[in-house]
Amino acid sequence: MNSFLLVGLGLWLLTPIANAQESRPPVRLAMAGLNHDHAMGFLPRLVGRKDVQLVGIVETNRDLIARYSHRFHLAPGLFCSSLDELFARTNVEAVATFTSTYEHERVVEVCAAHHVDVMMEKPLATNRRQARAIAAAARQSGIQVIVNYETSWYPGNRAAFAMVHDEHHIGDIRKLVVHDGHRGPKEIGCSTNFLAWLTDPVLDGGGAINDFGCYGADLATWFFDGQKPLSVFAVALHIKPEVYPKVEDDATIVLTYPQAQVILEPSWNWPMDRKDMEIYGRTGQVLVPQPDVLRIRTEQAPKEVEVTPPPLTGAYADPVAYFVAVVRGQIKPAGLSSLAVNLTVVEILDAAHASARTGKRITL
Repeated sequence: MNSFLLVGLGLWLLTPIANAQESRPPVRLAMAGLNHDHAMGFLPRLVGRKDVQLVGIVETNRDLIARYSHRFHLAPGLFCSSLDELFARTNVEAVATFTSTYEHERVVEVCAAHHVDVMMEKPLATNRRQARAIAAAARQSGIQVIVNYETSWYPGNRAAFAMVHDEHHIGDIRKLVVHDGHRGPKEIGCSTNFLAWLTDPVLDGGGAINDFGCYGADLATWFFDGQKPLSVFAVALHIKPEVYPKVEDDATIVLTYPQAQVILEPSWNWPMDRKDMEIYGRTGQVLVPQPDVLRIRTEQAPKEVEVTPPPLTGAYADPVAYFVAVVRGQIKPAGLSSLAVNLTVVEILDAAHASARTGKRITL
């Protein structure tokens, strides 16, 4: 491969932020809620780590408590009935949230009162009012609030950003296309506890638009340095009303920027799971078809080249490492996970719902 492509993959990937010194005591972490199925993937990340210690879980649903206790061999003493009980019983430094999106506001407000940092699963909030309330609580208390996206930890996305944004190897972005989704949450076997709120227009704020549109809105806002689009236009469909009667299951969202267009395609109707991105610039293109694959064409190298970027390490290796680094003050939240970017993400999603509902382009 040409040397300029290697530079474009980002030299920072070769010199990542170092892991915290093992001599430091682990961050005392609690989990708020278990009715988000992503908790199933989060708990195994805590096993065998020296940088974090699970000290409590807030959950009242007996079925969820029994299911998670059996699967992950959790001690009964870990469970609390409320955040207030959690903070009264043990010293907590950080809270990872696995509730419905609607409950994020309440979790942040309680944690802010105790000056405890919060990480929640995407998206930040169900609507702009909630997002502003979360931001106000964080600002007034001085806590850090970050949003976890699976795509934040894709080596391909980080390498693409370094090449396109930092190194400008394909010129100014003209078009960015993001596809996200799967066959549908019920079709892929999500739990009944998860489905109960994920398919509720109040508790989730929408359907496929909120569930998967947030990924693309997050990436777009990151690539455009936090800039809001000039306008948002969306078309939403109920392809499977018998399965998802309350929320949309498919959408196309067009974001217009001064010299670029972003197309988001969130759906619960893809024939297979996908979270991929296409970036087209003035002089080339970078495709990210898989988490750890780039396909690159430029004026200097018109024949497509496939690249495997190096794995992410250090604070960017996974959400736990990142959250620990934030709590310890080793890094300030920025980019994909940051509160500032995700306030714009929620504004984009709100506008998409308004556009789909009215058939009009929404100006931001």
